[in-house]
Amino acid sequence: MKRFIVITSIFAPTEGVRLFSKKKDHHLIVVGDKKTKKDWECEGATYLSLKQQRQIGRYLEKKMPFDHYSRKMMGYLHAIQLGATVIIDSDDDNFPRDGWGFPDLEGRFSVLASDQGFINMYRYYTEKKIWPRGLPLHLINANIVTDVWNEKKQCRIGIWQSLVDGQPDVDAIYRLTNDSACTFLEKDPLVLGKNTLSPFNSQNTLTRKALFPLLYLPAHVSFRFTDILRSLVAQPIMWLYGYQLGFCNATVIQKRNPHNYFDDFLSEVPMYRHVPEISEIVSAVISKKMDMQNNLYQAYDELHKKKIVKSRELPVLEAWLKDLADIGKDMV
Repeated sequence: MKRFIVITSIFAPTEGVRLFSKKKDHHLIVVGDKKTKKDWECEGATYLSLKQQRQIGRYLEKKMPFDHYSRKMMGYLHAIQLGATVIIDSDDDNFPRDGWGFPDLEGRFSVLASDQGFINMYRYYTEKKIWPRGLPLHLINANIVTDVWNEKKQCRIGIWQSLVDGQPDVDAIYRLTNDSACTFLEKDPLVLGKNTLSPFNSQNTLTRKALFPLLYLPAHVSFRFTDILRSLVAQPIMWLYGYQLGFCNATVIQKRNPHNYFDDFLSEVPMYRHVPEISEIVSAVISKKMDMQNNLYQAYDELHKKKIVKSRELPVLEAWLKDLADIGKDMV
């Protein structure tokens, strides 16, 4: 398998980046932005400067905003051009442990029962009162994972979300009111049944080739909303084609880059407002009669009609899909 790790960074190579660059059988791509130092260099990593990004794809780079996390998509495109079979998201402030990796994409796993709506996956791995960024706020006190089938079932995993110890991905409300570190318990992987969903992020996350179109990161929503929106759009489309989302043990430690938590809170306000309804909106407009790319476009077109994304999001999505189509033609 051709495994690519994609990170975006504005900092000099961190120790976490250097550790990822040494991972055997993995290729590391680091995507730069305007604030990234022009002399950025790390042995074992491919660095994509803004100039180099202009050579990747015919359409997407022309539509991408600067100083936005969604520029990471240029790294995805480059990995796909190089024949990636899986793409792994991480961050420059993550430190992979020895043994870092992900379970198989096909196999027998414990499955959380279907049709439960939103669940708080963190509570499966800890008794601590903590929740993932993107969990609807009305579920903070009430939502605990308890209904796990004892019998393992054969699963086809589309996306693995591995957890993060230390400073895991939580929202600004948690940071402003608690901000204590968390070390998750080690447990067997847990896979979500259809219509049971959880937000997932881009911190320590593997996506298989069949779902590469769903890597699209909305470019005209806030930094704190983009990967969460992606996750809630992706899950109904995954279910449509028989893929599942799985969670597994923490394999990295995050030593978080400095954040202004109140600024994070303001950036997350659209997320708090809209996450409860996104997957239902998407489910209502997708169809197995269409391919994944068309379903993805239909989803964002409907989110635009519902005023959750702006009209300028759609041309960026079109550019992403056009570049993916061109890569597919080149590989025939």
